[in-house]
Amino acid sequence: MKKRFALVFGLFSAFVFAQEAVNPAIKSFGTVSTVPDATVVPDPAMEYKIVVDVMSGGEDHSEVFFSMNNVARMINLHAMAGVPKERLKVIVAIHNAAIWASLNDEAHEKRFGVMNPHTLLIEELVNYGVKVVVCGQSLVKRKISKEMLIPGIEVATSALTTLTTYQLQGYALLRF
Repeated sequence: MKKRFALVFGLFSAFVFAQEAVNPAIKSFGTVSTVPDATVVPDPAMEYKIVVDVMSGGEDHSEVFFSMNNVARMINLHAMAGVPKERLKVIVAIHNAAIWASLNDEAHEKRFGVMNPHTLLIEELVNYGVKVVVCGQSLVKRKISKEMLIPGIEVATSALTTLTTYQLQGYALLRF
């Protein structure tokens, strides 16, 4: 009887709390779940200007950093709410421990022995219209040249000046 109750309760719970996993904009990363009962949601009529400070990396260089995947999640959450691509202006400033995400496959494999798991993510972000920039100060400190970067990534003087410049232009700041 207890097993039957647990099965029925489990099925009922799955039905009532059903959430669909989706990737509406960045298809290979940043999976989000629908939340049918949400009353606080992004407004598709608004223009969103967001500058993302991505400074956290990870120990395992064969996996996408949480911070980078979170950029895709943020975009997918806005897209899921119906915010058109044209109204979602995103700048990603990569620096500090996250800088390794910006290496092209050849440079990443030479340094870490594995292809860069961020290559496809960064390509999808750039193709979606996200401006991805890396901190020039972090590049100099770690002896990384522009030729060692994933195509589509731009070099900034610094993450600090990138963040302040875009904030003064009205961009909201997120930190990952």
